[in-house]
Amino acid sequence: MSPDKLAYMANQIGKFFASQGGAQATAGIANHLEKFWDPRMRLAIFAHLEAGGAGLEPLVRQAVEQLRDKGSSH
Repeated sequence: MSPDKLAYMANQIGKFFASQGGAQATAGIANHLEKFWDPRMRLAIFAHLEAGGAGLEPLVRQAVEQLRDKGSSH
């Protein structure tokens, strides 16, 4: 799956959780990505983030960073 498609999908998830605001939204996004995204998708979004994370909304970027730092690729 292309980085653009992953960013789009992650941003859609982010839009759903955005109304919860700040830290709660970030945690919700990270939790969703951890529970429902295949490990390969998570690794790909981490790689996209490392390459600059073009197209990721700020809350989504924070959630992906949080998930990456947690070490969730499995």
